[in-house]
Amino acid sequence: MKNKSRLENTESEPLTIPPRESVTLHINGKEQQLEVEPWTSLLDLLRDHLNLTGTKKGCDHGQCGACTVLVDGRRINSCLTLAVMKDGSEVTTIEGLAKDGELHPVQQAFIDHDAFQCGYCTPGQICSTVGLINEGKAKTLDDIRDLMSGNVCRCGAYTNIVKVVQEALERSQAK
Repeated sequence: MKNKSRLENTESEPLTIPPRESVTLHINGKEQQLEVEPWTSLLDLLRDHLNLTGTKKGCDHGQCGACTVLVDGRRINSCLTLAVMKDGSEVTTIEGLAKDGELHPVQQAFIDHDAFQCGYCTPGQICSTVGLINEGKAKTLDDIRDLMSGNVCRCGAYTNIVKVVQEALERSQAK
């Protein structure tokens, strides 16, 4: 039996590549209209098409949280999300949190509390913290630990990260 090319189906007809899809996203307050392959992840769109490299590619399997961004105010793993699935959505990355030259309070708290070491996970940790506050589900330290468990820090800066999240949560509840 003759080996079939990967680009042929069982009837030896060439396979066709799906056309690019048009997607409109509001990224960090700016409308972006792009043409992407239908299999393009939101992470790859941000990094490869828009050069927003603050969002990190860690495991590319949704297990580390380094790729966490906010979509319509909720945190998601951008490596597991196809860009075309979020057409019309508001996307906020680490680059979009600061306003008018001022760091977001969570960004500043990470600095003030030395809540990072190598910094690779930090953008995902910060976006996850902002999303956690938006969700309003965390009430206790155990809640914080549980709800932040999808963000892995290989350096082990968890103690200070939890302090930052707790402080940011308390500040948001005081408003």
